[in-house]
Amino acid sequence: MITANQLRAARALLSIDQRQMAELADLSVPTIQRMEASGGVIRANVDSLMKLVSALESAGIELINPGAASATGGRGVRLREHVTNPKRTPKTGPKTSPKTKSKTVRQPKRVLERVR
Repeated sequence: MITANQLRAARALLSIDQRQMAELADLSVPTIQRMEASGGVIRANVDSLMKLVSALESAGIELINPGAASATGGRGVRLREHVTNPKRTPKTGPKTSPKTKSKTVRQPKRVLERVR
């Protein structure tokens, strides 16, 4: 089980935002937002929870459950030693060679104007 507080703490340890967490776990941003907004233990379908926990573990996060070896016995998260940046796999796009650096181009935000 994972709590909303553990998820937020894990993202903070990894220095990633909700969008990046969604990409790592192969979930939607609204799903991550709902998970973080829940009180206490996250309630979601089993597949989503498995993807989330697996992505966190792959990124080097260790979930500490109640009663586990810790100073006070509460829940928490810990970043394992010798962990590199979380692996991000692009869903689409051409592959580049390791020598080639590619830049990410952000699309400008569209502003909708109200028509009277």
